[in-house]
Amino acid sequence: MKLRHTLLLAVPLLAYSAYSSATSASGCAKKAQAIQAQIDNAKQYGNRQRVEGLEKALGEVQNHCTEAGLEAERQQKIAEKQNKVAERQQELQDARQAGKADKVAAKQRKLAEAQAELKAAEAK
Repeated sequence: MKLRHTLLLAVPLLAYSAYSSATSASGCAKKAQAIQAQIDNAKQYGNRQRVEGLEKALGEVQNHCTEAGLEAERQQKIAEKQNKVAERQQELQDARQAGKADKVAAKQRKLAEAQAELKAAEAK
């Protein structure tokens, strides 16, 4: 009886697991899917030049995209965003030392934007 209950519980879990792995595409596959969607859209609107460019881009992704390369790009973007945050923090500090309230407020907004960009890059 316990075996039967275990099987009844295991079947949906196995089915969900198989479904999740089938639907979760790798970074390169997602990139290719996004380009293919753009190709379909461009074809729908008869934009031949865009279709040609996108097909070339799709070929490049299919031939040269690697998960390691995508991760390296992601890490590079994160490093750039971290540098931008550091620059904005320095600008804010300089504005505070100058004592101009309007400059301080503007620098705080720019710092908040840079921090949000960093958070978004890290979340991807």
